[in-house]
Amino acid sequence: MSKIILPEPLKNGDAIAIISPAGSVNPAQLEQGLQMIRNRGFEPVLGTHLYSQFSNGYSYAGTEKERLKDLNNALNDPDIKAVWASRGGYGCQHLLRKIKIKSFKNHPKWYIGYSDNTVIQSYLMKKGYASVHGQTVKTSSFGVTEESYDGIFGILAGNLPEYTLLPHSLNRYGEEEGKLIGGNLALVYALLGTKYSFDFKNNILFIEDIGENFYALDRMIMSLELAGVFKKIKGLIIGGMTNMGDEKDNPQYQESFDGMAYRIISEKVSRYGFPVAFGFPNGHIRDNRPLIIGGQASLKVGETVSLHFKN
Repeated sequence: MSKIILPEPLKNGDAIAIISPAGSVNPAQLEQGLQMIRNRGFEPVLGTHLYSQFSNGYSYAGTEKERLKDLNNALNDPDIKAVWASRGGYGCQHLLRKIKIKSFKNHPKWYIGYSDNTVIQSYLMKKGYASVHGQTVKTSSFGVTEESYDGIFGILAGNLPEYTLLPHSLNRYGEEEGKLIGGNLALVYALLGTKYSFDFKNNILFIEDIGENFYALDRMIMSLELAGVFKKIKGLIIGGMTNMGDEKDNPQYQESFDGMAYRIISEKVSRYGFPVAFGFPNGHIRDNRPLIIGGQASLKVGETVSLHFKN
């Protein structure tokens, strides 16, 4: 894979486009996030269809055409220095075939989001550009730590994140370097076999998810195995696994790092030799620290776990 471009740091007063490429939001849900962006010295520029709604079995933030227009305008406007998704949900896959980045190539900018935004981040990485897998402008129902947003603004300022974590009983020791790929497992799984799928070879895979039955989680991990993903990657990082299984039967339903989900993943990758790190603070969890999708990462799993990025 060719070198991945990391966008230039932002300056005080720069404009950040706020768009809704997937699920719908209302103004009250973004009020706090937009004010935070202003307080940090940036100017949020609202997409034309940021608050639009289109119901088609799901409440989308406008039609495919409307959401695509906001995305392409934000990516290609040279006066916009970063693009921040209002939320995830579902709908980003609709846009993949018609994303335009002709002007973006001359003015690369950070794209920020997680959850359903994983597919847009895969698209950008395949074109040679890094993005931020981090908290959306809309905070989740379980809240978000101040440090989660601090980390995003640190990346926007040009600082590459470094993390040191406590060990987890399911970790597998080892040390590797590679580009970080992945995001929400359901979307990594949904892109398998398409031209928009991540390139897994010699890269470090990150996965997280929310609200999946255990059999569905097993199916997704099994599909990755059948696709040869675990024979290609150099390392695996597992983040939040939240609200997994059946709420009535699962006493861990509200936990950020579901124990049963972790055991299912651990069992599936047990015959491979790459390092595995469980319990990374990223995903549909309150402490959602940002990762750089496409960033060159160094992973060391031992008595402690370290992950850092470099140019």
